[in-house]
Amino acid sequence: MDKHFHKIREFYRDRKRMPSYGEIMDLAGFKSKNAAFSLVKKMVSENLVGKDRQGKILPGPSFFEVPVLGLVEAGFPSPAEEELSDTINLDQFLLRNKEATYMLKVAGDSMSGAGIIPGDLVLVERGCEAKIGDIVIAQIDGEWTIKYLRKKNNRVFLDPANAKYKPIFPKQSLKIAAVVTAVIRKYIK
Repeated sequence: MDKHFHKIREFYRDRKRMPSYGEIMDLAGFKSKNAAFSLVKKMVSENLVGKDRQGKILPGPSFFEVPVLGLVEAGFPSPAEEELSDTINLDQFLLRNKEATYMLKVAGDSMSGAGIIPGDLVLVERGCEAKIGDIVIAQIDGEWTIKYLRKKNNRVFLDPANAKYKPIFPKQSLKIAAVVTAVIRKYIK
């Protein structure tokens, strides 16, 4: 079944939709749609796929899981042992409130000291309470930016993570739109 599931995930990745039963039949090399129905039934029981009210196939809760193979040493090198220890569903790992979460593409280098560089995507959540020290998306005096939320002498301000830039104290207004929850960087294009 793993081989067939991987083909279905590739189909979804390439076409941005789930295959029909006929397309699953072709992907798997089955001679009948009954075999495709049986495969889908097994995948539904394992939460890999689901169905809507009309019976159309949807990605299931485990559809986007990625295997966790173990640890990698970021300090001194150590012998690598590949061992499947678990899987992670990236949605469940990264999103606390899916309806309030969105992504923004980063421009500028004012947050490079925090590991956020131009071209990165930041995952942000609206509506959660920003705490001092959080990285936030804020509108300060009518301009939008991403910075640390800081407080000094009872004054709230925005602080960059790059010595080339100075802290920004609001002259008129400061509105926090969202809190950054994750940074996404793709290394291979």
